[in-house]
Amino acid sequence: MTWLLGTVLGLGALLAVSPWLWPRRERAVEPRPRARLLDRLTHAGLDGIPPLALGAVSLLLGVLACGLALAIAPVAAVAAAALVVGAAAPVLAVRWRAARRRRAQASVWPDVVDHLVSAVRSGLALPDAVAQLERAGPAITRPAFAAYAADHRATGSFGYALDRLKDRLADPVGDRIIETLRMAREVGGTEVTTVLRELAAYLRADLATRGELEARQTWIVGAARLGVAAPWIVLLILSTRPEAAQAYNSSGGIALIAGGAVVTGIAYRVMLRIGALPTEARWFA
Repeated sequence: MTWLLGTVLGLGALLAVSPWLWPRRERAVEPRPRARLLDRLTHAGLDGIPPLALGAVSLLLGVLACGLALAIAPVAAVAAAALVVGAAAPVLAVRWRAARRRRAQASVWPDVVDHLVSAVRSGLALPDAVAQLERAGPAITRPAFAAYAADHRATGSFGYALDRLKDRLADPVGDRIIETLRMAREVGGTEVTTVLRELAAYLRADLATRGELEARQTWIVGAARLGVAAPWIVLLILSTRPEAAQAYNSSGGIALIAGGAVVTGIAYRVMLRIGALPTEARWFA
């Protein structure tokens, strides 16, 4: 009866936090898992690596982590947890690198817009104004704009080169800039510089706000991660003792470790969801 009440209580707690764990999204704009993974690989600067290669590396690291855990502490539940963590490590590393590069790229978009405004006001055509960013633009975006310039020279199609550029950047701000330039090219107009200047001002204000919020929450998130990892480090140390390993290999020990893993995963996900800042979707992908 006690385990039934505990199960019902756990399900109730899970349902209570489910709106934050799995928020409702519009299906029409929700990217597919493969597209989301490709975007992350692009943001991480690993666009030449296929998802299958990442999956193979994840599987290999998971097996190695499982074997290492068994060699240190002969506990089946600990080895299973090490398998999951090792398999998830490459994906988490890609997410971390993608987030880091995306923040670095977001910080230079106002400068990119300023270069475009200066080029357009100096009399350059829109294709040439975009192409000059391979030399005058920020270093992190120069490879993408260099590839754009090569595409435009090879095909002479501004629309095709912009589509390829949008895939390489894989950024919502880049999508908005590209679509603004495409519209100005196709339908004309004299307000493109005004629109770009207003966009640059908005991006600078947004970057200042996000920087202040991230600086305040960094130490809180770090402490929460240490609190999540500490019990598992203690468990690994205790598992090296033969009597503790025997107890953890019993049915009760396996249930205890499995329950702790579930609670840890839910708590970590809730912590990330509460501390996450909203990110803009790619409406023009």
